Amino acid sequence: MVRQIVIGSRESKLAVVQSEMVADYIREQYPQWEVSLLTMKTTGDKILDRTLDKIGGKGLFVKELDKALLDKRSDLSVHSLKDMPMEVSESLPLVAFSRREDPRDVLVLPKGCEGMDLMDITGPIGCSSLRRRLQLSRLFPQIPCKDIRGNVLTRLDKLDRGGYGALVLACAGLKRLGLEDRISRYFEPDEMVPAAGQGILAIQGREGEDHSYLDGYDCQESRYAALAERAFVRELDGGCTSPVAAHARITDGTIRLDVLYYRGSTEEWHTAGCTGPVEEAESLGKDMAVRMREKYGV
Repeated sequence: MVRQIVIGSRESKLAVVQSEMVADYIREQYPQWEVSLLTMKTTGDKILDRTLDKIGGKGLFVKELDKALLDKRSDLSVHSLKDMPMEVSESLPLVAFSRREDPRDVLVLPKGCEGMDLMDITGPIGCSSLRRRLQLSRLFPQIPCKDIRGNVLTRLDKLDRGGYGALVLACAGLKRLGLEDRISRYFEPDEMVPAAGQGILAIQGREGEDHSYLDGYDCQESRYAALAERAFVRELDGGCTSPVAAHARITDGTIRLDVLYYRGSTEEWHTAGCTGPVEEAESLGKDMAVRMREKYGV
């Protein structure tokens, strides 16, 4: 009997490209299986006139995909890990993580302005998170920021139509779309700490089912990085709109965690770093959050 695997995906071009990456892996390993995508528009994709903190946060990008899994209309869901809520249902566990692609944020200028000096930007910088705004305010204090919603291609269209002077986007998404040539500047993690999970794809499945066919896809380094980064943000009750960030790098069995912490009562933000063995990745992230809270307050 031919096995059928249905992968749930948001219907944006980037989401489909990312889901097809996973589908192609399964097809290569199991050519006798039938692998297909089930695409859908999530609530977060439909509501574009309000910021995420006003409509419910990250969960709005996964609600419909979760329901498809629970109803057994799909067998897997593919997500950008940075867009996933910090709390994941035990009935729908994360079963595999991709090898991390470039986690940096990047600056994109309008078409025809690629060689322009960044100090000559005339319009606002479009970005979708307070995390980016805070760090941009230090890098470009003279340039205002402006909210922007929509998928990557929608945002680029708004930029090229003159609504913004520049955008800040995730490098990995642009590269997966074959749009690396739109990048004007890379922000290194020590000048702009990325969102937790940025650059990693997470595959979600149903509890109790056999997902061993993904063992060769799963990247242990990405899993450790995800544990550390998400533990830090979760301990601080941070989400998509929360100005909290974490980025882990692994070298020779040691994990380095760099974080950004925002103190809402004073609107101050701080960065720090710590290291530890990869096996203690999750506790490292949690302990770092506790130390930041104790040092700077809530």
